[in-house]
Amino acid sequence: MRRYVRPMRPDLVAAMRAESARFADALAAADPAAPVPTCPEWTAADLLWHLTETQVLWAVVVRDRLAEPGPAQAAKPPRPADHRELVALARDTTAMLAAALDDADDAEPVWTWFPGEHTVGFVRRRQAHEALIHRIDAELAAGGPVSPVDRYLATDGVTEVLHLTCDDTPSWASRVPDGPLGEITTTDTDASWLVRLGRLTGTSPRTGDVWDFAALTWATEGTPAFSVSGSAADVDAWLWNRAADTAVTRSGDHAAFDALVRDGLV
Repeated sequence: MRRYVRPMRPDLVAAMRAESARFADALAAADPAAPVPTCPEWTAADLLWHLTETQVLWAVVVRDRLAEPGPAQAAKPPRPADHRELVALARDTTAMLAAALDDADDAEPVWTWFPGEHTVGFVRRRQAHEALIHRIDAELAAGGPVSPVDRYLATDGVTEVLHLTCDDTPSWASRVPDGPLGEITTTDTDASWLVRLGRLTGTSPRTGDVWDFAALTWATEGTPAFSVSGSAADVDAWLWNRAADTAVTRSGDHAAFDALVRDGLV
């Protein structure tokens, strides 16, 4: 059995635009001081500012094809005190990011924080899913129900969160895949991924910190010891701690995997 890789991604810029618009619409109607249930340290206004400053940074990185983040960080505007002005800035920033991405090819090199993947394509995908997950946060903060998530976007989201987890390995660290094998399945898109639990170990040459963390590694074959399944939207949200355990169906030796999800996969 091979891990699932969708051959055709959804239109990620269109998804980023749509999810960002829903995000802004939800928070425009929310009390700026309302707590965000899924980000308890933030208010609705904090969440709105977070996505705004994030999109400014990546818009400048892509627009100027930056090789390091300093100029993009310096381009961050001051945070408006007025909520309506902050909502308007958020909408303008989304348009800025979309324009930058529309004018770039996936293979073009730019700075990113991810080891070994410094391309516009990484930014395009990451920002679509950043907007999606925070749109869920925004709707929860506004007190309303979470609106439907496109199943193919969510399927790509499952691939992305597992990619961020399984492939984020510093050059000085290694993964030891010595734990149980698991299968993750999206029941509405017939997609599946095989992962093995283990450890991420190493010593940082910069800080001297010793790493020994629970981690995932891609797997390509074997009989799973546990499984997690559900709709693409529910699996994606659960992996990001945006859905309750009851949103997915789990069987077998899944306790260690559940603990890793609760700790935050990425």
